[in-house]
Amino acid sequence: MPVVKLFCPWDAATWLLAELDLEDHDLAFGLCDLGMGFPELGSVRPSEIEGVAGPAGLCIERDRPFTRNKTLGAYADEATRHQRIIARGVP
Repeated sequence: MPVVKLFCPWDAATWLLAELDLEDHDLAFGLCDLGMGFPELGSVRPSEIEGVAGPAGLCIERDRPFTRNKTLGAYADEATRHQRIIARGVP
């Protein structure tokens, strides 16, 4: 199950992260979508995501209202069909 959803407020990039590597705490596994229509399961470094700077000082944000309701695999299957991650927060 994903633990956290991160998103880019000025673009379509989204990450659903499920776990941190036990030996390298700057390596996470999850579903990554850079907004180009090819979401995929893989590893990413949270420090690289945190280092992304957007226009007017915007940065990558955590979707705090996000509530997981399916497995990471189910999100990945759906993302493949729709060519993007579909994971909405619950207000």
